[in-house]
Formats: sequence, structure tokens, C-alpha cells
Amino acid sequence: MFDDRIEITSPGGLPNGLSKEEYLSGQISILRNPIIANVFYRLGLIEQFGTGIRRIISTYRGSVIQPQFNIYENSITIVLPVLQSTPVGLSADENKIYQAIQAGNDTTSEINKEIGFGRTKTLRLINSLVKRGYLLKVGEGRGTRYELVK
Repeated sequence: MFDDRIEITSPGGLPNGLSKEEYLSGQISILRNPIIANVFYRLGLIEQFGTGIRRIISTYRGSVIQPQFNIYENSITIVLPVLQSTPVGLSADENKIYQAIQAGNDTTSEINKEIGFGRTKTLRLINSLVKRGYLLKVGEGRGTRYELVK
């Protein structure tokens, strides 16, 4: 355990016949030790078999920093960073813009309505976030939308 993440290393690689893509998609589950899995299930320590990777990916869907899956021949390491819904280092006003876009407001007028800033201030803050790589500008003119960089 670290201040900014948890690292879990499991000895042994992927089960035979399971590709990295299949493992990361969470669609196929092959129990390495069915006896231990069954005991954990009966004790209520796990809810289902084979849902962990999907749940990790789902949990981090809105996080700025994503988990890492390092798959080697003889081990698997998963790095789970602290969840961050907004980037570190944004001003309070930039954070409001970022959160408004994260909430689904993707046009300047929607962002203005959500936050209450003037159009000039909103555009200045948006352009700053685009320039710094936090937002992506899609389209031009009246059809311009903004998306979070993933």
C-alpha cells in the first residue's frame, strides 16, 4: 500500500488458454483455485466469481488516473490508484468547468447555465483546459462541443 495507490501482485500468469484481451475484458473467468474461491463465496467475502476486472474498470470509469494491469508470464500486478474525479492542480474555476463537462454539459451555453459564469470567462477557462490537455474541442462555431481527454 502506498499513499497514492495499492499494488496487488499475484504469482502465476494467466491460466492456459486465456489471452490478455480476454482477461482485461472480464468476459471469461477461469478459477485458479476453485476450493479457495468457494470458501470465500460461502463466507460472503466475494459476491460472484469472475467479476473483479469488470468491477475495477467500471469503478475507475470517471477517474482521471486509470488502473494498470501488468501481465507477465509468471505474475500479474494490478495497480489501483486513488480515485480522482478531477485533475490535480486546477484552479477552483477550472475545476467547476471540468466538473460541468464531466456531468454531461458539453457546449459553452450548457456550461454557462450550469456554472453561472459569463461567456467570456467560461471560454477563457475552457481554452486554458484545452491548451493544457484536459479537454478536447470538437467542432467549430455554434456546433462546438467539449469532451474530457481520456
